[in-house]
Amino acid sequence: MKAIVYTQYGSPDVLQFKEVATPTPADDEVLIKIHAASVNALDWRLLRGKPLLVRPMMGGLRKPKITRPGVDVAGQVEAIGRNVTQFKPGDEVFGAKRGAFAEYVCANENALVLKPANLTFEQAAAVPIAALTALQGLRDKGRVQRGHKVLVDGASGGVGYVCGPDCQIVRG
Repeated sequence: MKAIVYTQYGSPDVLQFKEVATPTPADDEVLIKIHAASVNALDWRLLRGKPLLVRPMMGGLRKPKITRPGVDVAGQVEAIGRNVTQFKPGDEVFGAKRGAFAEYVCANENALVLKPANLTFEQAAAVPIAALTALQGLRDKGRVQRGHKVLVDGASGGVGYVCGPDCQIVRG
C-alpha cells in the first residue's frame, strides 16, 4: 500500500510517499480502508518534534519512533480482529489513529465510532482530534455540566467550533 512516511523531524520536506506493507489487524483491531484523513495542528507538532522536551512522550528523542503521520481518519472497515465486537466489514467508521496518511490503517475498535450517514468521509475525518480536544477542555478541565453556559472565544478553529448540545455557544 502507499503511505506518507518520515524518518526525521522537520518541515514537510521530510515527508516521503512510499510503498509499505499493508497492516494486519491484531485481535482487538479493525483494518480500515481510508477514504479521508485530515491535517491538524497535532500532525504539524509531531512532524516538527517541537518543543524538544516533549519528544520522548511523542515517541522518539532523536528521531520519530512512529514514522507515519496523520491522526484523524475516516473510512470503511475491511477486516476485523477475532475479539472485535463493535464493527463488521463494510461499516463506515471514523476516529483517531496515528498513521492515517495511508491507504490502510489498523486501529483499536475503541478508537473508532460509526460514521453518521449524513456526514461525508471528509467531514467525519475533520472531527476526531478537534472534538476530543474540545471535549477534554469542556468536560475535564472546565467541568461543564448540563445547564452551564459557555463562552467560546475565537470559535473559528476546529476546537472552538466543536461544542456538544449540552452547552450554549455565545460568539463575541
